[in-house]
Amino acid sequence: MTDKDQHIHQTSQANGHTKHDEETAVLHSKDARKMKRMKCLLYIAIFIVFQTAIILLFALTIMKIRTPKFRVRSATFYSFDYTNTSFNISMNAELGVKNTNFGHYKFQESTIEFFYNDLSVGMASVPKARVRARSTKEFNVIVNLSSSNVQNSPQLGSDPIPGVLTLTSKSKLNGKVELLKVLKKKKSTEMDCTLEINVRLKSIGYLTCK
Repeated sequence: MTDKDQHIHQTSQANGHTKHDEETAVLHSKDARKMKRMKCLLYIAIFIVFQTAIILLFALTIMKIRTPKFRVRSATFYSFDYTNTSFNISMNAELGVKNTNFGHYKFQESTIEFFYNDLSVGMASVPKARVRARSTKEFNVIVNLSSSNVQNSPQLGSDPIPGVLTLTSKSKLNGKVELLKVLKKKKSTEMDCTLEINVRLKSIGYLTCK
């Protein structure tokens, strides 16, 4: 092979290598752009899933409005006059409104009524108030319990449990739950409690609410 032929052969090889390198570079560039696009799409998908999860969690927790709970928490007595045929009792009842929402609950003035064998024996006013988010509002009401409405009842003085006066309390609060100072939703809560008063000890022996 002459020097000229060798030069031509070397030039041809160099051109071939250059062309191959260029093709390889183009392929690498295309692969790099493809990988970059796939990463971008993956990041977008992850962001959408994350945002959806946040919105769903927000809707199921913070934005979900639950019904507050209204209960008799305890009771003490100022005066206690009880016989087998009548009773006249002054009771200090501690009430509680539990608000588990992330917004405050504002309720209107109402009443609470106490019953003996489904007959009313006492009533008191429940003042309007505001319960902060995730908290319980506690307040007291004075109730005069009198058997004047049930003195003719044959069950008075013959309770199933001797020495125990069983009463039920009922009430309903009408109000609104306010979230983020924008969303307001009406929510009513009802009380249904049973109190067993130990007439010997003059104290609450059993208290439960539905």
